Amino acid sequence: MSLVNLPIIVEDELFLYPFMITPIFLSDEKNIKALDLAIKDSTSVMVVCSKPSKDGERDFDSIYEFGVVGNVMRRVAMPDGRVKILFQGLNIGKIVMPIDIDPLTAKVQSVNLDDYDINRVKASLGVLKESVKNLSLLNHFFPPDLLRTIDDSNEANRVCDLVCSALHLKKDIAYKFFIEMNLEKKILDIIEYVNTQIETNKLQKEIKTKVTSKIDRANKEYFLKEQLKEIQRELGIDLDKEAQIAQYKNRLKSKQKFMSEDAYKEIDKNITKLSKLHADSAESSMTTSYLDWVLDIPFGNFSTKNLTVKDVQKELDSDHFGLEKPKRRIVEYFGLKELLHSRGLEDNNGAILCFVGPPGIGKTSLANSISNALKRELVRIALGGLEDVNELRGHRRTYIGAMPGRIVQGLIEAKSMNPVVVLDEIDKIARSYKGDPTAVLLEILDPEQNSKFRDYYLNFHIDLSKVIFIATANDASAIPAPLRDRMEFIWLNSYTPQEKFEIAKRYLWPNELKKHGLKSSEVTIKKDALNLLISDYTRESGVRNLRHRIADILRKSALEILNNTTQKVSITTKNLENYLDKKVFEIEIVGNKNEIGIANGLAWTAVGGDVLKIEAIKIKGKGAMQITGQLGDVMKESATIAFSLVKSLIDRGEIKIPKNLIQKDDKDKEKAVYDSYDLHIHVPEGATPKDGPSAGITMTTVIASILSDTPIYSDVAMTGEITLSGKVLPIGGLKEKLIAAYKAGVKRAIIPSKNYDRDLKDIPQQVIDNMDIIPVDTILDVLKIALVK
Repeated sequence: MSLVNLPIIVEDELFLYPFMITPIFLSDEKNIKALDLAIKDSTSVMVVCSKPSKDGERDFDSIYEFGVVGNVMRRVAMPDGRVKILFQGLNIGKIVMPIDIDPLTAKVQSVNLDDYDINRVKASLGVLKESVKNLSLLNHFFPPDLLRTIDDSNEANRVCDLVCSALHLKKDIAYKFFIEMNLEKKILDIIEYVNTQIETNKLQKEIKTKVTSKIDRANKEYFLKEQLKEIQRELGIDLDKEAQIAQYKNRLKSKQKFMSEDAYKEIDKNITKLSKLHADSAESSMTTSYLDWVLDIPFGNFSTKNLTVKDVQKELDSDHFGLEKPKRRIVEYFGLKELLHSRGLEDNNGAILCFVGPPGIGKTSLANSISNALKRELVRIALGGLEDVNELRGHRRTYIGAMPGRIVQGLIEAKSMNPVVVLDEIDKIARSYKGDPTAVLLEILDPEQNSKFRDYYLNFHIDLSKVIFIATANDASAIPAPLRDRMEFIWLNSYTPQEKFEIAKRYLWPNELKKHGLKSSEVTIKKDALNLLISDYTRESGVRNLRHRIADILRKSALEILNNTTQKVSITTKNLENYLDKKVFEIEIVGNKNEIGIANGLAWTAVGGDVLKIEAIKIKGKGAMQITGQLGDVMKESATIAFSLVKSLIDRGEIKIPKNLIQKDDKDKEKAVYDSYDLHIHVPEGATPKDGPSAGITMTTVIASILSDTPIYSDVAMTGEITLSGKVLPIGGLKEKLIAAYKAGVKRAIIPSKNYDRDLKDIPQQVIDNMDIIPVDTILDVLKIALVK
């Protein structure tokens, strides 16, 4: 077993066990130093108990060598100078070698149980559970929840620890059980102790019954209360417990008018419950943790800044270049809210904004701008890969280590009941046996329901109606349909090279200079070098990688200045490669040579548009067709439709076949060209999965070209789906596709007429000015434009 160096906290009163989450009050200087050391080094800490005869001393002779290794979950400074921590025990540790005494630090080794006979331990465990049930009928040490936990658990060692913690054993007895690594012997020893306690409690109960009958009720209550106070005073715990309860009550009273009645009743019930529990019990620890959480909820705290569209517009324009349509829709959204607020009307606008676009395009930064404009705290909840519904809904308090869901934690973090909450990557939520988080999001994002959202941990309703929820996604189609109905999508499309240049010039370069501690006079970049950086060293729709490459340049520049190699760095096209590793060509430039059987198709991906070359060859055969390139079912069907359509066009004479391609059969009859050859269609790159309903006209053009030996113009690219009758159907993602075509040097782009009429207004002017965009209705229109006459 490996050894680790850990700081050691000495506890005089409590005896801890690995499963416990326990509040500990620290007043000793060495203990506080040990805590600070653990927090500073981000390590675990070992809590050991002082020996009965050594109270107050802090050296290795005065403490036990076995203790509990765990983590500090929370640290709070108390008004009286002490420090309160919430400690979570993880496993048993043994002090192997002392290192220092101020604070106490030592080499610690994890300790595991000896091997044991499972059947014998199981039988012994059943006897122990029965004995505990009998003892619980005679005293108050075992609350119902604890009894249920003990009865339901099959982990023998954990059951032993639960029983020992509830019995409030003396230190020497508790330690004897604690260090026993023979599990069977440990269970038998505890059974013997429990049975002894049963007999003792029976005798005490009999004596108390006889004595109580002789005491007046009022005198008895007075006597017991005074006796309890005196006992607590001797133990030094009365003031702590009473002060803690009083503090909870004061905090609850200050928030009462801002919370619902069911919330007040639930919290007040738990404060009353805590006042009756023994400070050392596990249930006391769980109740304390619950009260710490719920009283941190910022009931009644709201951002008081009035919502103004001008502020939103100003912040969006200041932080983002381009994105005009998304920014206009955001302004409209908040304009409606401002109008309703100014007229004293209820805001029933239930739309939840969802920013959809490729990575690095600015979805999260738009949410940041909204948060800044509204002067509200921003809470980011990453949903990627989330599969446990309790992460959002909260854990039930029956579990050890339970806590509220992320939504409630976000309110506590923001210290406000109306923050801006970003639900990041909502399209990547998972679903498993732990539940479907989508179902919880349906309630959270529904204005009709979220005013009474119920967190399992809180066990009362909480109002989320004032929260502004903003979702982000890369692919809207991956979001479950019921959830899509709750949201209004704002599409963020790819940036053009010119837009990337302006963003880099206005935002990225100045911001990265500041982050790297450099002045604008120390490092400069020429316009041509910045354009080269964008075109040859990044491959993305957004600007995230561009920011990373700028950071690479500035790191090397800072090193040169630090080493006094130079006082000023100027980045040009000639020395740019000295600051970056290698070029990453974004999109391959189309060639100048017209070729047979090679066409440029336009595709949409989650990271923007791309130009796909579709290739075909013919081989002497019998009319079979082979398709490769890891295509999905939709593209395979497009190829099949395209082949059938080309056959039909050849039969009707719409596609002319050269005589040298026409062959004859055994009976000297001319065969159709498509029956004389086998076709092989390939879409590079073969390792990349491809699918989608927009490659139909490209497939048809390639097949028509290869069967008629007619070249295809190299500067033409196309997108559109095809029907068997030859009609060209509209497609999606036109802006990204045309931007990709523009970057690849395409001169003419063929698109469906319906897209031309509907979507051309969304295309950047820079693309429209530099490329001839041609609308088509039928496949014959496509072939007239694409095939060399």
